[in-house]
Parts: sequence; structure tokens; C-alpha cells
Amino acid sequence: MKKILLIEDDKLFRSIICQVLLTKPYQVITAENGQVGLRLAAELEPDLIISDMYMPYLNGDEVLKQLRANVKTGNVPFILLTSEDDSDMRSYGLRLGANDYLVKPFKCSELLNAIARQLENKQLCCLSHE
Repeated sequence: MKKILLIEDDKLFRSIICQVLLTKPYQVITAENGQVGLRLAAELEPDLIISDMYMPYLNGDEVLKQLRANVKTGNVPFILLTSEDDSDMRSYGLRLGANDYLVKPFKCSELLNAIARQLENKQLCCLSHE
């Protein structure tokens, strides 16, 4: 079972995404802010991380920078969520190392497809290194 860490400060949105993810064979861990998310990422080594961009304490871009700088979490696929539908913001997120970028609101199918794509890419990458 793949382990997904969801970092989202909006309690209702976090709950909805969690319920969507639990319709698939995923173990879902949630964090209410970036600080908690970083700690959980290091402790639990998830297969994929989904994070909101704008959160209290630590924004998604800072979370991503710190994850990429850590040997344990540097290669974990990362999907950035934001309400910013702006090509400059998308480019910024991808330059930081996000593997995908979804603009809120998005369809559940878009999220599930993005997750499946990243987990498949991770598996292919791991197979090519064996």
C-alpha cells in the first residue's frame, strides 16, 4: 500500500482530499501545516507528498526546498496545490522541484491521475536503477 502525505492547512479541504484518497489503496497521513509535514515526511518516508502552497508557519515552496535538500526525502514525488492559476507560479513550483502542480479547484479525477502518474514514474525510476 502506497503511503501519501497530505499537507494542507484548510481542515475541510484536507478532509475532502483525504476521503478521495481513501477510495484507493493508499495509506493517507495528514499534516495541518508545513512544519508538521516536514517532520512527518522525515519520520514516515512517504511514497508521495501533496502540499498546499500557502500555509501558516511554512509555505509549500519552503517545504519543497527543505524536502529536496534532505537525502531521505529528496526524491519523493511532490504535487503542489495552489489557487494561483498563473504560468509564472507554475514555472516557479516546477523549478523548485515539484513533480506536478494542480490549481484549486480541481476535479478528484485530476488529483487521482496526477498521483497515479507520479507513483508510476517513481516505480519506473526505481526499476531503472536496479
